[in-house]
Amino acid sequence: MAAAVIMSVLVLTILSLLRVNVIIAILAAGLTAGVMNGESLIASLKLITDGMGEQASVALSYILLGAFAVAINYSGITTILVGYLVRVLKDMRTLTVLVIAGVASLSQNVVPVHIAFIPILIPPLLHLFDRMKLDRRAVAAALTFGLKAPYVMIPVGFGLIFHQTIQESMDSSGLSISITEIAQSLLIPGSGMIVGLLIAIFYTYRRKREPLESDAAHEINFAASSEKTKSVRFNWRHGLTLIAIFVTLFIQAFYENLVLAALAGLILMFVFKVIPFKQGDRVVTDGIAMMGTIAFVMLISGGYANVLTETESVSSLVDASSEYIGDNQAFIAFVLLLLGLVVTMGIGSSFATVPILAALFVPICFSAGFSPMATAALIGTAGALGDAGSPASDSTLGPTSGLNADGRHHHIWDTCVPTFIHYNIPLFIFGWAASLIL
Repeated sequence: MAAAVIMSVLVLTILSLLRVNVIIAILAAGLTAGVMNGESLIASLKLITDGMGEQASVALSYILLGAFAVAINYSGITTILVGYLVRVLKDMRTLTVLVIAGVASLSQNVVPVHIAFIPILIPPLLHLFDRMKLDRRAVAAALTFGLKAPYVMIPVGFGLIFHQTIQESMDSSGLSISITEIAQSLLIPGSGMIVGLLIAIFYTYRRKREPLESDAAHEINFAASSEKTKSVRFNWRHGLTLIAIFVTLFIQAFYENLVLAALAGLILMFVFKVIPFKQGDRVVTDGIAMMGTIAFVMLISGGYANVLTETESVSSLVDASSEYIGDNQAFIAFVLLLLGLVVTMGIGSSFATVPILAALFVPICFSAGFSPMATAALIGTAGALGDAGSPASDSTLGPTSGLNADGRHHHIWDTCVPTFIHYNIPLFIFGWAASLIL
């Protein structure tokens, strides 16, 4: 049923904005989609639980990364990092956010670790952010930019995977295009994200913001006092910690397996005796406290995506829309991008959405006279749309996992809403323009 996707995404969005826990919101959205497609509540729940297995590896990697981040903090090396940044950056809020955006951008192409760096880099800096009265929404915007824009525009690392997914999906639908052409077609939509980042940093969130009160029930002590920061000196434990970090980065880049990488790094921290064995339970428990909710959200989002896939809700929505869009290219592009926004907001993954959308977009674009590059721009933009701003996307869950380590950052209002506004709107406009220009 075509309306099932729209209604379920509305349920997800409204409940999330009302500050209902995101896990409950996604479950409600999945049940809504199932029931509206004629499934019983029990059958809908089974579809959700069956689909959760698709995200098991991602969820496990989140838990292990959380434990690894806690282990790194235990070594004291993060205290040195905070002390250095305090001395260098001081009250330069804008420069701080730009540096974070740059570091995040490296995580997709140069050192393809995706979100793995966030629980390691961001929690130790929260004390610095509060001291500078830096608006954490600006940091969330910078992190999401770095997690999305590079893979949209640059065919290296995760970007190559994304572009190859577009190429293979279009080819399977009978339309051939090169990786180079795909990269060129996505430069215009990606430029929209650059505009959104600049607006967020230099206009929307440039003012000082008083830090919120800490939620003691969720706080993890990553911040060191100024006195402790000054007293810590680099020692052999810090050197071994750097070795563990480099091994983790190498395994992730070479084997492209985040679970293995995080597990290897965590094991090395114990083998090197940087972390005493008797602290093992505490490290893992604190890691779960920091990343457990995010991991479970990814599991539930996989179940929700399975409901939409198994009930063919997405294809029904596109088929129903294609009957009314006519032959006006501008209107067709607008409707297709709107469909991409709705679908990806629910599924929460641009990589998973592309094959679904490509199979449905290619015939429509071909009959409407769009060029292969314009079609690629529509598919790539439609896939990327909604990834920023979606409560179930790792592009928003990742930043929240780091920024909320002390319980002072709300996933929906401080991450999802700002990133939706600053990236989905320019992506939509620039992607729509690209489809008409190319």
